Amino acid sequence: MIALAAAATAAMTPALAQETTTEAAAPAVSDYSLGSPDAKVKIVEYASFTCPHCADFHDNVFTQLKKDYIDTGKVHFTLREVYFDRYGLWAALIARCGGEMRYFGIQDMLFSKQKEWAAAESPQAVVEQLKTIGRAAGLEDAAMDACLNDAPHAEALIKQFQTNFEADGVQGTPTLFINGTKHSNMTYADLKAIIDAELAKE
Repeated sequence: MIALAAAATAAMTPALAQETTTEAAAPAVSDYSLGSPDAKVKIVEYASFTCPHCADFHDNVFTQLKKDYIDTGKVHFTLREVYFDRYGLWAALIARCGGEMRYFGIQDMLFSKQKEWAAAESPQAVVEQLKTIGRAAGLEDAAMDACLNDAPHAEALIKQFQTNFEADGVQGTPTLFINGTKHSNMTYADLKAIIDAELAKE
């Protein structure tokens, strides 16, 4: 896992493959969330932007979850990115490039258009497809180039991913933690039943 993540960083761009000669403090990175922090139910999803099951979950489960529970203040939702490959890391850098305000709008496009950009013929084509998504979200090319070439940020993201992934014992994606209890991928009906049971607790 660690070797794979390191390889993803090194292979990302020529800039990321260069060794740094000075020690610098790693930039702070954080997860992005939706919904009320005071919500009774807290959901954390581990997902990879290149995972087909995650895209399916987004299309068939998350959309309803957001409408019924997140937007109504009943659920606080956090997405934790998983980097199984360099394309997933690049997608995360583009999603984060717009900051918290644009993050979930971009992740929505990344999942809905996953079959297009993740299956592009070359790494350069993948980058261009990702930048097309970024442009649709209002990002400029110069900003996206800077985000994609930000080696310290990429390394900090990978370190955080490895720490959380191992600490929580995650083995695949999507994995959900609902009020701290781990669950595998599920239908919306099953998720709704778990949420409603949590909401009904005293």
